[in-house]
Amino acid sequence: MQQLLKEIPEIMRVNNGLTLLEDEKEETCTENMVQTTLVFRAQSTLQETKLRDLTHRLEKLNKSYHLLFSQYPALNQYCPVSNSTTAERKCSLCPAGWTPQGEKCFLFSQDRADWISTQYRCMTLGGAVATVRTEDEQVFLWKKAQSLSQGDSYWLGLRSSGAHGGWQWSDGSKVEKGPQFWEREPDSTADSRELCGRLTPGDNYRRSWFTSRCSNSLRSICERRQASLQ
Repeated sequence: MQQLLKEIPEIMRVNNGLTLLEDEKEETCTENMVQTTLVFRAQSTLQETKLRDLTHRLEKLNKSYHLLFSQYPALNQYCPVSNSTTAERKCSLCPAGWTPQGEKCFLFSQDRADWISTQYRCMTLGGAVATVRTEDEQVFLWKKAQSLSQGDSYWLGLRSSGAHGGWQWSDGSKVEKGPQFWEREPDSTADSRELCGRLTPGDNYRRSWFTSRCSNSLRSICERRQASLQ
Protein backbone atom coordinates (compact mmCIF):
# COMPACT_ATOMS: atom_id res chain seq x y z
CA MET A 1 0.00 0.00 0.00
CA GLN A 2 2.80 2.40 0.89
CA GLN A 3 4.45 1.62 -2.43
CA LEU A 4 1.23 2.42 -4.26
CA LEU A 5 0.90 5.68 -2.39
CA LYS A 6 4.43 6.56 -3.41
CA GLU A 7 3.61 5.91 -7.07
CA ILE A 8 0.50 8.08 -7.08
CA PRO A 9 2.40 11.36 -7.63
CA GLU A 10 4.30 9.78 -10.52
CA ILE A 11 1.08 8.50 -12.04
CA MET A 12 -0.42 11.96 -11.74
CA ARG A 13 2.61 13.53 -13.43
CA VAL A 14 2.33 11.05 -16.29
CA ASN A 15 -1.38 11.71 -16.62
CA ASN A 16 -0.75 15.44 -16.58
CA GLY A 17 1.91 14.98 -19.25
CA LEU A 18 -0.44 12.95 -21.41
CA THR A 19 -3.13 15.55 -20.96
CA LEU A 20 -0.68 18.27 -21.95
CA LEU A 21 0.37 16.31 -25.05
CA GLU A 22 -3.25 15.80 -26.01
CA ASP A 23 -3.91 19.51 -25.58
CA GLU A 24 -0.86 20.40 -27.67
CA LYS A 25 -1.88 17.91 -30.34
CA GLU A 26 -5.40 19.28 -30.43
CA GLU A 27 -4.07 22.85 -30.59
CA THR A 28 -1.70 21.91 -33.44
CA CYS A 29 -4.54 20.21 -35.29
CA THR A 30 -6.71 23.28 -34.86
CA GLU A 31 -3.95 25.55 -36.15
CA ASN A 32 -3.47 23.29 -39.17
CA MET A 33 -7.18 23.36 -39.90
CA VAL A 34 -7.23 27.14 -39.62
CA GLN A 35 -4.25 27.43 -41.98
CA THR A 36 -5.84 25.03 -44.45
CA THR A 37 -9.09 26.96 -44.33
CA LEU A 38 -7.31 30.27 -44.89
CA VAL A 39 -5.35 28.86 -47.84
CA PHE A 40 -8.51 27.37 -49.32
CA ARG A 41 -10.38 30.65 -48.95
CA ALA A 42 -7.50 32.56 -50.53
CA GLN A 43 -7.38 30.16 -53.45
CA SER A 44 -11.16 30.27 -53.82
CA THR A 45 -11.10 34.07 -53.83
CA LEU A 46 -8.36 34.05 -56.47
CA GLN A 47 -10.28 31.56 -58.62
CA GLU A 48 -13.47 33.60 -58.29
CA THR A 49 -11.58 36.74 -59.34
CA LYS A 50 -10.12 34.95 -62.35
CA LEU A 51 -13.54 33.54 -63.24
CA ARG A 52 -15.16 36.99 -63.07
CA ASP A 53 -12.38 38.39 -65.24
CA LEU A 54 -12.75 35.62 -67.82
CA THR A 55 -16.53 35.99 -67.83
CA HIS A 56 -16.21 39.73 -68.39
CA ARG A 57 -13.77 39.19 -71.25
CA LEU A 58 -16.03 36.54 -72.79
CA GLU A 59 -19.01 38.90 -72.65
CA LYS A 60 -16.98 41.60 -74.41
CA LEU A 61 -15.87 39.13 -77.08
CA ASN A 62 -19.45 37.97 -77.62
CA LYS A 63 -20.62 41.56 -78.03
CA SER A 64 -17.84 42.25 -80.55
CA TYR A 65 -18.63 38.96 -82.29
CA HIS A 66 -22.34 39.74 -82.70
CA LEU A 67 -21.58 43.35 -83.67
CA LEU A 68 -19.23 42.11 -86.39
CA PHE A 69 -21.88 39.89 -87.96
CA SER A 70 -24.54 42.61 -87.69
CA GLN A 71 -22.30 45.20 -89.39
CA TYR A 72 -21.11 42.78 -92.08
CA PRO A 73 -24.06 40.48 -92.86
CA ALA A 74 -22.16 38.97 -95.80
CA LEU A 75 -20.09 37.08 -93.20
CA ASN A 76 -23.17 34.96 -92.49
CA GLN A 77 -22.76 33.43 -95.93
CA TYR A 78 -19.22 32.26 -95.18
CA CYS A 79 -19.68 31.52 -91.46
CA PRO A 80 -23.12 29.93 -91.01
CA VAL A 81 -24.30 28.71 -87.61
CA SER A 82 -23.40 25.02 -87.34
CA ASN A 83 -24.85 24.43 -83.86
CA SER A 84 -28.09 26.20 -82.97
CA THR A 85 -27.69 25.35 -79.27
CA THR A 86 -24.26 26.91 -78.80
CA ALA A 87 -24.51 29.33 -81.78
CA GLU A 88 -21.17 27.92 -82.95
CA ARG A 89 -20.18 28.93 -86.47
CA LYS A 90 -17.91 27.26 -89.01
CA CYS A 91 -16.29 29.43 -91.64
CA SER A 92 -15.20 28.43 -95.14
CA LEU A 93 -13.86 30.13 -98.26
CA CYS A 94 -17.19 29.64 -100.03
CA PRO A 95 -20.75 30.47 -98.92
CA ALA A 96 -22.96 27.64 -97.70
CA GLY A 97 -24.07 25.47 -100.61
CA TRP A 98 -21.22 26.53 -102.88
CA THR A 99 -18.40 24.16 -103.88
CA PRO A 100 -14.75 25.36 -103.92
CA GLN A 101 -12.57 24.71 -106.95
CA GLY A 102 -9.27 26.49 -107.50
CA GLU A 103 -9.82 30.15 -106.60
CA LYS A 104 -13.55 30.02 -107.35
CA CYS A 105 -16.77 28.86 -105.74
CA PHE A 106 -19.43 27.17 -107.89
CA LEU A 107 -23.14 26.77 -107.23
CA PHE A 108 -25.14 24.18 -109.17
CA SER A 109 -28.84 25.02 -109.32
CA GLN A 110 -31.51 22.50 -110.27
CA ASP A 111 -34.02 25.29 -110.96
CA ARG A 112 -34.63 25.91 -114.65
CA ALA A 113 -34.58 29.34 -116.29
CA ASP A 114 -33.55 31.03 -119.53
CA TRP A 115 -30.01 32.38 -119.89
CA ILE A 116 -30.82 36.01 -119.06
CA SER A 117 -32.76 35.03 -115.92
CA THR A 118 -29.92 32.73 -114.92
CA GLN A 119 -27.37 35.51 -115.29
CA TYR A 120 -29.52 37.85 -113.20
CA ARG A 121 -29.93 35.23 -110.47
CA CYS A 122 -26.18 34.57 -110.34
CA MET A 123 -25.54 38.31 -110.08
CA THR A 124 -27.94 38.63 -107.13
CA LEU A 125 -25.85 35.93 -105.43
CA GLY A 126 -22.68 37.95 -105.92
CA GLY A 127 -21.38 36.14 -108.98
CA ALA A 128 -22.07 35.35 -112.63
CA VAL A 129 -22.87 32.39 -114.86
CA ALA A 130 -19.89 30.04 -114.76
CA THR A 131 -16.91 30.61 -117.04
CA VAL A 132 -14.30 27.99 -117.89
CA ARG A 133 -10.73 29.29 -117.90
CA THR A 134 -8.77 26.06 -117.50
CA GLU A 135 -9.08 22.39 -118.33
CA ASP A 136 -9.17 21.60 -114.60
CA GLU A 137 -12.28 23.77 -114.23
CA GLN A 138 -13.89 22.05 -117.20
CA VAL A 139 -13.22 18.59 -115.75
CA PHE A 140 -14.56 19.66 -112.36
CA LEU A 141 -17.79 21.12 -113.79
CA TRP A 142 -18.30 18.14 -116.08
CA LYS A 143 -17.87 15.60 -113.26
CA LYS A 144 -20.05 17.58 -110.85
CA ALA A 145 -22.81 17.94 -113.45
CA GLN A 146 -22.63 14.20 -114.15
CA SER A 147 -23.06 13.39 -110.47
CA LEU A 148 -26.05 15.72 -110.05
CA SER A 149 -28.05 14.96 -113.18
CA GLN A 150 -28.93 12.28 -115.69
CA GLY A 151 -27.82 14.01 -118.83
CA ASP A 152 -29.49 17.35 -118.02
CA SER A 153 -27.79 20.47 -119.35
CA TYR A 154 -26.50 23.47 -117.41
CA TRP A 155 -26.10 27.01 -118.65
CA LEU A 156 -22.54 28.28 -118.88
CA GLY A 157 -21.55 31.92 -119.19
CA LEU A 158 -21.26 31.48 -122.98
CA ARG A 159 -23.11 33.74 -125.37
CA SER A 160 -22.78 34.59 -129.01
CA SER A 161 -21.58 38.14 -129.56
CA GLY A 162 -23.60 38.50 -132.78
CA ALA A 163 -23.29 37.78 -136.47
CA HIS A 164 -19.74 36.66 -137.29
CA GLY A 165 -18.64 38.07 -133.95
CA GLY A 166 -17.70 34.83 -132.27
CA TRP A 167 -18.47 33.91 -128.66
CA GLN A 168 -17.80 35.62 -125.38
CA TRP A 169 -18.09 34.89 -121.69
CA SER A 170 -20.54 36.62 -119.38
CA ASP A 171 -17.79 39.06 -118.33
CA GLY A 172 -17.25 40.14 -121.95
CA SER A 173 -13.97 38.29 -122.55
CA LYS A 174 -13.49 36.36 -125.79
CA VAL A 175 -13.91 32.61 -125.63
CA GLU A 176 -11.30 32.16 -128.37
CA LYS A 177 -8.56 33.28 -125.98
CA GLY A 178 -8.94 30.25 -123.72
CA PRO A 179 -9.54 26.50 -123.89
CA GLN A 180 -12.72 25.35 -125.63
CA PHE A 181 -14.66 22.13 -125.28
CA TRP A 182 -17.33 22.30 -127.98
CA GLU A 183 -19.04 19.14 -129.15
CA ARG A 184 -18.71 20.73 -132.58
CA GLU A 185 -17.44 24.16 -133.54
CA PRO A 186 -20.36 26.65 -133.64
CA ASP A 187 -21.35 27.87 -137.11
CA SER A 188 -19.71 31.28 -137.47
CA THR A 189 -21.47 32.06 -140.74
CA ALA A 190 -24.98 32.22 -139.32
CA ASP A 191 -26.62 34.94 -137.25
CA SER A 192 -26.33 33.39 -133.79
CA ARG A 193 -27.33 36.34 -131.63
CA GLU A 194 -29.95 34.24 -129.86
CA LEU A 195 -27.60 31.39 -129.03
CA CYS A 196 -25.97 30.66 -125.68
CA GLY A 197 -23.69 27.88 -124.47
CA ARG A 198 -24.61 24.93 -122.28
CA LEU A 199 -22.71 22.11 -120.62
CA THR A 200 -24.17 18.66 -121.23
CA PRO A 201 -22.19 16.03 -119.27
CA GLY A 202 -21.78 13.20 -121.75
CA ASP A 203 -19.00 10.63 -122.01
CA ASN A 204 -16.24 13.05 -123.00
CA TYR A 205 -15.52 16.24 -121.09
CA ARG A 206 -13.60 17.57 -124.09
CA ARG A 207 -16.78 17.60 -126.20
CA SER A 208 -19.46 18.72 -123.76
CA TRP A 209 -20.28 22.29 -124.86
CA PHE A 210 -23.34 22.77 -127.03
CA THR A 211 -25.24 25.73 -128.45
CA SER A 212 -28.81 26.33 -127.37
CA ARG A 213 -31.44 29.02 -127.73
CA CYS A 214 -30.96 31.54 -124.93
CA SER A 215 -34.71 31.42 -124.30
CA ASN A 216 -34.62 27.72 -123.37
CA SER A 217 -35.03 26.78 -119.71
CA LEU A 218 -32.06 24.89 -118.32
CA ARG A 219 -30.34 24.29 -115.02
CA SER A 220 -27.45 26.58 -114.20
CA ILE A 221 -23.98 26.95 -112.70
CA CYS A 222 -23.01 30.19 -110.95
CA GLU A 223 -19.50 31.17 -109.96
CA ARG A 224 -17.92 33.69 -107.61
CA ARG A 225 -14.45 34.24 -106.22
CA GLN A 226 -13.47 32.66 -102.94
CA ALA A 227 -13.28 34.81 -99.83
CA SER A 228 -9.88 36.15 -98.85
CA LEU A 229 -8.51 35.47 -95.35
CA GLN A 230 -6.11 38.41 -95.54
